[in-house]
Amino acid sequence: MKFTLDKQEKHSVFKLEEENLNSLIAPNLKSEFVFLRNEGVQNLIFDLTDVKYVDSSGLSAILTANRLWKDYGSFILTGGHHPSVKKLIEISRLETILNIIPTPTESIDYLMMLDIEKTLREE
Repeated sequence: MKFTLDKQEKHSVFKLEEENLNSLIAPNLKSEFVFLRNEGVQNLIFDLTDVKYVDSSGLSAILTANRLWKDYGSFILTGGHHPSVKKLIEISRLETILNIIPTPTESIDYLMMLDIEKTLREE
């Protein structure tokens, strides 16, 4: 499985550099998600910009990540622009479950906004 991981202080961007997120990749991806969560990554942005196809195993990996970060921080799905990926998101109604933001840059901005809101509420 090819990917890049950009770790920052308050978030990490995990960019999958594969065209297919399928049953061959999903188990390793789930393991990476568990590792990152156990490592203390509080906010994860999962970038699907290079992905052109996602099957049910890939969908399961995405939902696993969402569960891992549900009560811990934020999990954001971004870059799912390919028509088949967009169709899967629509059919499975993921937009009702996941934070889906169009671009990685907008995802980072969103996390910064959440952090500012949290700080203001604490004051």
